[in-house]
Amino acid sequence: MAIAVALWCVIGLIAVSAAAPALAARPQPLGTRLVYGASLILTGLLLLIGIAALLGGADFQGQKVLPIGLPWIGAHFSLDSLSAVFLIIVNLGGVAASLYALGYGLHEEAPGRVLPFYPAFLAGMNLVLLSADAFSFLVSWEFMSLSSWALVMSHHHEGENRKAGYVYLLMASFGTLMLMLAFGLLAGTSGDATFAAIMTAAHPDWISGAVLVLMLLGAGSKAGLVPLHVWLPLAHPAAPSHVSGLMSGVMTKVAVYGFIRVVFVLLGQPQWWWAVLLLVLGSLTAVLGVLQAVMQRDLKRLLAYSTVENIGIIFIGIGLALAFKTNGMGAAASLAIVSALLHCFNHSLFKNLLFLGAGNVLVGTGERDIEKLGGLIHRMPRTAYLFLGGCVAISALPPLNGFVSEWLLLQAILLSPDLPQWALRFLVPAAGAMLALAAALAGSCFVRAFGVTFLGRARSTAASEAHEAEPVSLKAMSLLIGLCLLAGTLPGPLIDSLSPVTSFLVAGHMPTQPLMPLLSIIPINESRSSYSGILVFGFIMASSWIAIRVIHNFASRAVRRAPPWDCGFPNADPATQYTADSFAQPIRRVFGPMFFRLKVDAHMPRPGDPKPATLAVTLRDLVWDFLYAPISGWVMFAAERLNVLQFLTIRSYLSLVFAALVALLFLVATWA
Repeated sequence: MAIAVALWCVIGLIAVSAAAPALAARPQPLGTRLVYGASLILTGLLLLIGIAALLGGADFQGQKVLPIGLPWIGAHFSLDSLSAVFLIIVNLGGVAASLYALGYGLHEEAPGRVLPFYPAFLAGMNLVLLSADAFSFLVSWEFMSLSSWALVMSHHHEGENRKAGYVYLLMASFGTLMLMLAFGLLAGTSGDATFAAIMTAAHPDWISGAVLVLMLLGAGSKAGLVPLHVWLPLAHPAAPSHVSGLMSGVMTKVAVYGFIRVVFVLLGQPQWWWAVLLLVLGSLTAVLGVLQAVMQRDLKRLLAYSTVENIGIIFIGIGLALAFKTNGMGAAASLAIVSALLHCFNHSLFKNLLFLGAGNVLVGTGERDIEKLGGLIHRMPRTAYLFLGGCVAISALPPLNGFVSEWLLLQAILLSPDLPQWALRFLVPAAGAMLALAAALAGSCFVRAFGVTFLGRARSTAASEAHEAEPVSLKAMSLLIGLCLLAGTLPGPLIDSLSPVTSFLVAGHMPTQPLMPLLSIIPINESRSSYSGILVFGFIMASSWIAIRVIHNFASRAVRRAPPWDCGFPNADPATQYTADSFAQPIRRVFGPMFFRLKVDAHMPRPGDPKPATLAVTLRDLVWDFLYAPISGWVMFAAERLNVLQFLTIRSYLSLVFAALVALLFLVATWA
């Protein structure tokens, strides 16, 4: 049975994790290659199991109960079409990251702090997907969170990394608490916390609404929904780059899986106001995430904020699916949920690719500040072109895969006039406008990221002396960009493979995508809209070839040498180049006062004054200032007041315990 093989693979990852400290102590690179090689094989097997479970149906799905966990209950695990989709996402990312780490891991300063927790992190994510009861789910969730926290803290000697680990641990604990409350409400007084029992139980409307809010807080904090995203731009840059790719491209999708599992499967029929909440949060997350990304100079932090944007796009799709499902619009709901699931898959590919590219830059130069890079296309050409492919994909440009999922989401938005609720009729087009704004800003963001990092002249000695990455690391990136191109030009089979999931979640499915003509995809019907990725790809290649041939055959062959246009600055100093800050200045000037409390302090000395001119730009994170800073102050205030509890007598402690016991018994009696 596939579920049994999957569990054995997870056990294998845990065994590799247990053996990793001894392997890390062996002479390098043997220990590194053994750990990452074993992780590559085991995640590859889990990937094949996920594909078989999705395409093979019930023959490769099933359930398993293990005699561990809670007494007389055991631990329940299952594999269905929904978990199969995310099993593919998680383990495809695991395969790419493990392959990349065979080269990248050779440059790790402290492999003993990374190798034991890397396979454990992969095992934790897979266990979350396979869990079929609340206890197993929560234990697996915590296992995933703690192992990833250990990876974030692998370079704990740096102050920023310690802060990142502290904030991440706080947010992870908060998210787990919210999930515990949500599953407690779902289990109710019966105490049966298996997913099968929860599905068949009747939940009052107020409990369903409370569970939705708790899941937004619990799963949303792990996914990176605004305003619960503050840990993400801190933790992702702190972790090793292949782990950053997994956290950003894969772990956030595990959180999306948990949200979909509870809201679409366990809660039953949704209510229309749920969609309003998700559309508002998703739209704000998409726009605020990409605005923050545009302002960043740290390459990995930029990519982390971009993940916030893409999570917002995914939740817009989930919100649309809830809106259509509530009103019995099965075909429209299937289109919306397909766009969300497909964007989960697409984002896992190109975000993993971009973080791996950032890892190459970090290894080759030792720098993450894009203002200190430049000209890397000459020193790291293969990394540059692979990173460029990721930038095109994440900017939702055809023919790569990012365009397909966002185009399908826009097609779903165009169906909103058929919704009966006026609030949704108004809100869905507004979400579409926010999506379009986010897409435009994303394009600007990654033109800036690629141009300043790889083009122009080197801005530092580190950039001028950069070296290319290991060949095996480049092969991992090539695998990902190949999949981005394949998913963008031939998305029809991917959409068809999601039909069992959409039937399971929204009781509907998209039209079967035709293999011919022109391998186009049809979201609703052929007369309304269609898109052919292979045709667009062919047109781009043909027009590029024609342009090259025309220029070579008809342009003047005379050799002319002259200095290039230099914008009026004959000085070849790299400091005269267009910088990342100057690129972001127009966007900063428009959105800065509203979203970042922009403060510009410019000082221009009078003529004849030898003092240098100065310019200081200050941007604030309003979410942190208005939400987390006050909470931090309240916590410190309460901690100081409660400090007296540390100095009570034994009789006072016993009295407090007795009072707490009476209060809990009263709550249990009232609940019953």
